[in-house]
Amino acid sequence: MSLTDLHLSLINLEPEHYGQIKTLMDRVYNDIGGAWPEHTIIQLIEDFPEGQLGLMDEDKLVGIALSVLVDYDRFSNPHTYDDLIGPQSEILNNSNGDAVYGLDMLIHPDYRGFRLGRRLYDARKELCRQYNLKAILAGGRITAYHKYSDELKPTEYIKAVSRKEIYDPILTFQLSNDFQVKRLLRKYLPEDEKSEGYATLLEWSNIMYEPEAAVVDTRATQARIGVVQWQMREVASFEELLQQVEYFVDALSEYESDFALFPEFFNAPLMGLSPDKDRAAAIRYLAGFTEEFCNQMSRMAVSYNINIITGSMPLLENGHLYNVSYLCRRDGTIDEQRKLHITPHEKWAWVIEGGDELKVLETDAGKIGILICYDSEFPELARILNEQGLEILFIPFWVDTRNAYLRVRHCAQARAIENECYVAIAGSVGNLPSVDSLDVQYAQSAVFTPSDFAFPHDAVLSESTPNTEMLLFADVDLAALKKLRAEGAVTNFKDRRQDLYKVQWIKNKAES
Repeated sequence: MSLTDLHLSLINLEPEHYGQIKTLMDRVYNDIGGAWPEHTIIQLIEDFPEGQLGLMDEDKLVGIALSVLVDYDRFSNPHTYDDLIGPQSEILNNSNGDAVYGLDMLIHPDYRGFRLGRRLYDARKELCRQYNLKAILAGGRITAYHKYSDELKPTEYIKAVSRKEIYDPILTFQLSNDFQVKRLLRKYLPEDEKSEGYATLLEWSNIMYEPEAAVVDTRATQARIGVVQWQMREVASFEELLQQVEYFVDALSEYESDFALFPEFFNAPLMGLSPDKDRAAAIRYLAGFTEEFCNQMSRMAVSYNINIITGSMPLLENGHLYNVSYLCRRDGTIDEQRKLHITPHEKWAWVIEGGDELKVLETDAGKIGILICYDSEFPELARILNEQGLEILFIPFWVDTRNAYLRVRHCAQARAIENECYVAIAGSVGNLPSVDSLDVQYAQSAVFTPSDFAFPHDAVLSESTPNTEMLLFADVDLAALKKLRAEGAVTNFKDRRQDLYKVQWIKNKAES
């Protein structure tokens, strides 16, 4: 038999399939009593029809997956197969259960080797997601254990199978389908001589699961990012520049964006109005507008119903100058992220100092982080944010040359891949001849994604035309990140070797 000979379809089992179900179960389960009685199968179909799956090759039943609903807390702890069975061989389905329990999964011996079991597992996983169930649980037989029981304890056998030193027909297959062994079950199925009564308690966690209380008041899984590629131009007043800002916020709001991202030092044109043209004096003059800018952009966030990342602005505090980005939420609250790593130019020309705090910022459209320009080139920062649940990383930047831009771009793309998150970058274009040391701009703003099947083939969701003032929009799927982190082609965050290394924030510990 070859793949070209197969004509497969996935079905929900019906009572009339019992004859074929019995034939299949008698053949596969000949060592543990064969098929369930007809009334047991009929009851399963009546109680939980969506959970009884069949795989047909034209009119022939070649695989089945039988399931019931159970209470997760009860069956994620030690139990036996008999705990699922009533006095008349009926399976005890809990209609209010919050987990799927896999009773049986079997493929006709003549059809093995075609990965047909994976189809049934994938269908069961999709059922779990659609019904917002917490997990799939199963008691897995270890049918090759009897060959090794004289030399290995059951736990040693399970470890050997997980290391692929031993092949177990059932456990090897379950591990390859993202199931995790939670514990060893003793006397699970005493008549199972091949497993010597032992079984593994297996679990596949539904990372899309939302508790019932959260379902009522849950945030959206989609978010729209709006990016402003800002044209630097001379202005005559604070009010003129603020008018430009409001124009773009209004435009982004019209497109129902959840976020508006401005570039680093987007308000630098006001430095041209400084009576003292000295670099250090001009940046401190600009800092005099920061409080009002923050207040006005917070007003816009509320009025236009959009979360605004204010690019960055200089903040003068107790005689020290910082480069700060503000998050102005549309509920009226304000948060901040200070630039931590200061470039040689900022230190020398403007005497800017680095901040000392880093945190994920909660919004109604996802957990976000902000790394200002140079900070994006230090991978430790994004990793620390990722450990706090980062979903979208915003990087406002200012650079003067293409090679400087490429540093930011390539590092931003690396952060998206390493941390399985979205990354938006926003820069400014044009020139400011009247502002010393800030006269040339280069930018191509963009939104980057992880690099996997669910995302664009080049991991670039959207990007602007280089060096042209414009708006950029991108819709991001936060649910796709959850699935990627659990089931991606690679799972960077999950596969970290914390037995060998770790990234740790030490400031607060040093102070305590």
